[in-house]
Amino acid sequence: MAERISCDAETAWALVTDIELPVQCSAELVSVAWEGTADRVEPGARFRGRNEHSAFGSWETVCEVVEVEPERRWVWRVLGPADATSATWAFEIDPARDGVIVRQWARMGPAPSGLTPAITASPELEGRIVARRLEEWAGGMRANLAWIRTQVDSQ
Repeated sequence: MAERISCDAETAWALVTDIELPVQCSAELVSVAWEGTADRVEPGARFRGRNEHSAFGSWETVCEVVEVEPERRWVWRVLGPADATSATWAFEIDPARDGVIVRQWARMGPAPSGLTPAITASPELEGRIVARRLEEWAGGMRANLAWIRTQVDSQ
């Protein structure tokens, strides 16, 4: 997902590196907090998210920041069993005429995730289960980018 935003990279970076951003507009993410002594986006920093979903119930995830290019991109992975990567997420900022383009993307896997029990129980529905989850992710990313735009527009 991408959105052209009328601001500079510094402003966009301050917004996308606020780990509480998705809580503002997510129907699923209830809260997020830094783990240990971490307090900012930097490689190795970890944060915990608390989620609720009508189909999956309540759960927590631990995420680890794996890549940071200041004012350009940051990537985090969701840790699964034995700290394997169950998903990877990122925000990217590119300069554009009259502002920046902010992107958010995500990738499932390769390790098992919260979808694994549903897929194991109904392997014939795997495609439908994954497609539905990707639709939810896309909706969340669109909401995040729209929220960033409203923050910039209200300044």
